Amino acid sequence: MLKKVFVGVAFIALATSCVSSKVYNDLEDRYAKLKQERNKLAEEAQELEKIKNKLENGVKVLQEAYDEAVAERDQLRQDYKTTKSQLDKLQESYNALEKQSSSAIAANSQKNRELLSQLEEKERMLAEEQSRLEKIKSELENRSQRVNELEGLIAAKDAAMKQLKDAISRALLDFEGKGLTVEQRDGKVYVSMENKLLFQSGSWAVGAEGQRAVRQLASVLAQNPDIAILIEGHTDNVPYRSRGTIEDNWDLSTKRATAIVRLLLNNPGIDPNSLAAAGRGEYAPVATNTSVEGKAKNRRIEVVLTPKLDEVTRLLNDM
Repeated sequence: MLKKVFVGVAFIALATSCVSSKVYNDLEDRYAKLKQERNKLAEEAQELEKIKNKLENGVKVLQEAYDEAVAERDQLRQDYKTTKSQLDKLQESYNALEKQSSSAIAANSQKNRELLSQLEEKERMLAEEQSRLEKIKSELENRSQRVNELEGLIAAKDAAMKQLKDAISRALLDFEGKGLTVEQRDGKVYVSMENKLLFQSGSWAVGAEGQRAVRQLASVLAQNPDIAILIEGHTDNVPYRSRGTIEDNWDLSTKRATAIVRLLLNNPGIDPNSLAAAGRGEYAPVATNTSVEGKAKNRRIEVVLTPKLDEVTRLLNDM
């Protein structure tokens, strides 16, 4: 679908001859990046599918072992029944021959003792097989329980992130239409704030309106301590003209990300260990840099909220 859109746009551009080859190249780059992002998501989906298949295969192996043990137990029961029937018949023969010669009685007694010994051995083997069967059954139940716990935990994480996204949207409702968006994708929540809401051109000092938005965001994050918070600074592709301590777009984006971190830390409910700041410069655009509107969207701060997956990792290691 993305490729069709790209080809359509490129066709229109060539047909009208109103757009430069640079626009076409930018569209090519955008399409390649979107394709990489799609491939990355597909790889993550495949990895989760592998984990699921691994768990299902483990359950299948235990189920097969359980079925095999049940069959062995049933066979032992049948052998036990057959041996006991033979013993009963020999006991009847023994009673009939009891009046015969002592040699015949002695031989029959010996055979009875052998059969009794065999019967005891069958009983012992049956008891051992029953014990092994119970052990396999218990392990199968434990494995199934851990699979159910993992599925429930993942579902709970997704629901919690949906609630977090909704809470942030409500808290930042005043800033709708001012360069602020909130969305949930790939199990994470992304809060994007354009620089027009936060900074003056070339500056990393947060303005009054931007500080108010960050404070309201912090009030929600303080109530969700199990979230990892990554602050990313982004710029457009216009080279930064060195003034004072700033050298380039990398430096500027990093300082802006760090400025947001410091504002968030004004809320005592936010754990500094959950925070990280990163400068991405001009290398992760969300729009073309060939228009004023596109550049404005690329000059932004992105707050990436990720659930902590310690419990999921523990369950996977236990399997």
